[in-house]
Amino acid sequence: MSSAQNISAEAQRFNWLLSRFAADTPGVMDAIAVSSDGLLIATSATLARADADRLAAIVSAINSLATSVSFVYDFGAPNKVIIDLDRGYLLVSAISVGSSLGVLAKKEANLGGLAYEMVMFANRAGAALTPQLIEELKLSVGS
Repeated sequence: MSSAQNISAEAQRFNWLLSRFAADTPGVMDAIAVSSDGLLIATSATLARADADRLAAIVSAINSLATSVSFVYDFGAPNKVIIDLDRGYLLVSAISVGSSLGVLAKKEANLGGLAYEMVMFANRAGAALTPQLIEELKLSVGS
């Protein structure tokens, strides 16, 4: 998560919401928020910066693939992408038009409960996530 110095109360609140989501949601190991251009805008407190940047690139690529499927097959906008791996999950969902949530979860996680918590996070955080706030978060996460 970025430092709280020189960022708005809205940016601090978004960072706090993401950290709380990651810490309080059963099965979640780490979480990030990514802008529509694939840049990291926030990360949970336990994720190292290099790992967060790598995960942001993966989330961006997954969003691109899901959007391509949507376009080619006229299925509408992607809601969630779940990648089921041997020892865990990667979940990606929209927060708002300009951002996505990427979540690394343990294999024991309850996917239904986790999907619900992701929607609740998007409802709480997404309404306040304006293009201006996304730009501020992109700048602040780098400091």
